[in-house]
Amino acid sequence: MRPNESIVVINAGSSSIKFSLYSGAQLELTFRGKIENLYSGITHFAAVDAQENSIGERHWAEAPLDHEAAMRFLFEFADSHLDGHQVVAVGHRIVHGGVHYSGPRRLDGAVLAQLEKLIPLAPLHLPHNLAPVRAMMALAPELPQVGCFDTAFHVGQPAAAQSFALPQRITGQGVRRYGFHGLSYEYIALSLPTVDATLAQARVVAAHLGNGASMCAIHAGRSVASTMGFTAVDGLPMGTRCGALDPGVVLYLIDELGMSVAAVQKMLYQESGLLGVSGIASDMRTLEQSSDPRARQAIDLMVYRIGRELGSLSAALGGLDALVFSGGIGENSASLRAAVCAQAAWLGVQLDASANAASGHGIRRISADSSRVAVWVVPANEELMIAQHTQDLLEPL
Repeated sequence: MRPNESIVVINAGSSSIKFSLYSGAQLELTFRGKIENLYSGITHFAAVDAQENSIGERHWAEAPLDHEAAMRFLFEFADSHLDGHQVVAVGHRIVHGGVHYSGPRRLDGAVLAQLEKLIPLAPLHLPHNLAPVRAMMALAPELPQVGCFDTAFHVGQPAAAQSFALPQRITGQGVRRYGFHGLSYEYIALSLPTVDATLAQARVVAAHLGNGASMCAIHAGRSVASTMGFTAVDGLPMGTRCGALDPGVVLYLIDELGMSVAAVQKMLYQESGLLGVSGIASDMRTLEQSSDPRARQAIDLMVYRIGRELGSLSAALGGLDALVFSGGIGENSASLRAAVCAQAAWLGVQLDASANAASGHGIRRISADSSRVAVWVVPANEELMIAQHTQDLLEPL
């Protein structure tokens, strides 16, 4: 890309759109921001430049925006703040790519039609990922759009790691373990060797801990196993999602308690996890500050489940060389990192308490020099991965 060419990255959720602008061949961050409270309440927009200086803010108090209106506003905002730059493509984070999309893909009507068939696999994510794509097609039909899939990094896992013990007639219809947060794990896998060359071939367990949470076993930069499976509700307890659950519980909720499928879905995705156990909040910061014993119970359950999955993923790797924390909780909760590492002492994990407690930016090691397992904090940067994939896909054109 030329110095004056830029890529816009869109990361859309159910009620928000995060956006970033990366410029030049080195993909330097130019500005980023977020539109929150789509559809309800007071829609809020804020943007900052690469130095974190505010470059725009606005509220819509009378009528909240939807995805289409938000994208229209972002399109106009970006156009007025390009400062000589030209947007050459838009990259989108798309949660699910199914079995067909194992890498970034140019988005058009045919691809969107295929992705819409996957909505039942990610009902709370995929419709909102696709809405900005349609909006951009209407606003700038000539502008290339690229989809980057959270499932793609896991496609090369061993067959046994992707399979459920179900009849082949069901497996053949795409019922398998997909794994998610792949863009975050791909960034971790590429970043670690830049700070320690030996990690290029290492056995690593990475924990992406945020409102959505998962863990991934990575060997020599490739995904070996992950905690999320067929959907993004599996694995660890999350902000509002339950994580791993005996399927018999779902049958019991429907057959014995008379809950509808819609009610069960809402409970598993929106009313469980940290929120469900604590009855207080889904935000780890709120729970850590609470004196309510239910808050402690929710945190302890999450730490326990992380420890269980760490043992399982280490077994899948045949050993462990490094443990990585990422995501909002993983990057910012020193107390959770300390609890997880104390529980993992049997693996040879020894934390440097001072390094763990110290605030810092960028990739940093927080394990003691004598630790057999290196422990790192790697800030999540899915947006940069999307920009890189978009650039790589469009370069030959």
